[in-house]
Amino acid sequence: MQPRWQRLAVAGLLAAAGWLAAGPVLAQATPAPAQRSWADEVLYFVLVDRFADGDPANNTRVQRRNPGGWHGGDLKGLTQQLDELKDLGVTALWINPLQLQQRTGMPAQAPAKMGLPEFTHEAFHGYWIADFEQIDPRFGTEADLKALVDAAHARGIKVLLDVVYNHTGYLSTYADRRTATGEKWIRSGEGNCEVDAVLCAVGGLPDLKTEIPEIRDHVLAANIALARRSGVDGFRLDTYKHLPPEFWAEHRKRTRAELGAGFHLLAEYWGGDAANLDPFFARDEVDSGFDFSFKGSCEGWVQGRGRSVAYGAYLRSRHQVRPGYVLAHYLSSHDEPMALGNLGGDKERFKLCAALQMASLGMPVIYYGEEVARGGHEWPLNRNDMPWGARDVQPGQGVQRDEAMRSFYKQLIGLRHAHPALRRGGFQLLMQPQDAALAFARRDAASGDHVVVLANRDAQPVQVDVAAPAGWPAAARDLLGGEAVATPDGRIRVLLAPKSVRLLAPNP
Repeated sequence: MQPRWQRLAVAGLLAAAGWLAAGPVLAQATPAPAQRSWADEVLYFVLVDRFADGDPANNTRVQRRNPGGWHGGDLKGLTQQLDELKDLGVTALWINPLQLQQRTGMPAQAPAKMGLPEFTHEAFHGYWIADFEQIDPRFGTEADLKALVDAAHARGIKVLLDVVYNHTGYLSTYADRRTATGEKWIRSGEGNCEVDAVLCAVGGLPDLKTEIPEIRDHVLAANIALARRSGVDGFRLDTYKHLPPEFWAEHRKRTRAELGAGFHLLAEYWGGDAANLDPFFARDEVDSGFDFSFKGSCEGWVQGRGRSVAYGAYLRSRHQVRPGYVLAHYLSSHDEPMALGNLGGDKERFKLCAALQMASLGMPVIYYGEEVARGGHEWPLNRNDMPWGARDVQPGQGVQRDEAMRSFYKQLIGLRHAHPALRRGGFQLLMQPQDAALAFARRDAASGDHVVVLANRDAQPVQVDVAAPAGWPAAARDLLGGEAVATPDGRIRVLLAPKSVRLLAPNP
């Protein structure tokens, strides 16, 4: 399929030279997590089992050589490593579902090209729920979850809990349940999700009949009660498109009534972008949604596919998001091949995408270990262990990590926090003749903050020569390198190194 940024190019180019506001001006970030807008957050996604083992006593059936098995990470281990995230600049943490998982794994076959033997796929990821009202002891206890949330809040970090409403685990006992009127809890047959996204079994998982009030109330009450007791700040909503609007309307009503108006809802609508998420925003079902278009568009551009002006127009099109709602953009996830692998391990091109992610509108999402160049590419190795190098942290002790990459991420995140223009400024595409380079400006009208982003995807140096945006002074500095950059005669002329990015701001 043609990349989305190419399909949007014609529409985007019609107004490429103008400014587009990013919506209403949001309050400046404050130390108190509850008072910060989610548009200002940097979200970090952790598969708890793969991150850090803080309690070896709960390591039931751990199989660290099995890429689909349990590896022993838990809530205590994650809590012990929160300073790692705080130091990176993370302000929000998303963790996988924690409820009791099915006890038996499923046979699975990894892609033959990986050279892996057949393995057992266990429920370490949290999405094969056996009981919505219990936490799986392999993750820890409810007290451990509360301790994690409290410790995160003490560091200014919000917590999003992943929740599942659509289905249970493959081997769930819910298949044997009946309602008070005798109806089965699980829908018969698998259906076709391309024909009817609601009346189908996603991935063959048992589909709950949530249209029945008794069943709907059970899953809603279980998740809302856990959120209330633990103090989490919001939900990441799994398989959003596989439940009807009536369910999400009731969900919004109940979470607001029972958890407060500020309780955040982030929708996983597969294939979502600013356009097709808008109906859910218009109905105020959720506060944010994943932008599935960002990852592939950036990977395509840094590898030389498509014109830079078209990619710039795509970035500008993301500003069409409905005011007051947020797009969450990512480079890697547990459900897709990792970006660094897709780029053939080219860390310089990956760093280009990381920089563009942190310089773009929306809530950037970091998939655990991405910031230290975690290995792995396609499933199941996109869910491997967090690399800890020489640190005595299991299960990823001894796994190589790239500290220079982490330092680069830390610098980017720090600049995003320091510059309102990068978080919520408007977007202006700066036209220039060298197609290998991309140039755009972000400006926050409320603060006057102004940043120009220059990126070179080529393996050769590129000379950028663009008209400076209105109000740009004659002298600037490179926020990444620190050097002064002269911008006389209303032009920005900069020689970009191969596969590099520069963020320019006016000198104070």
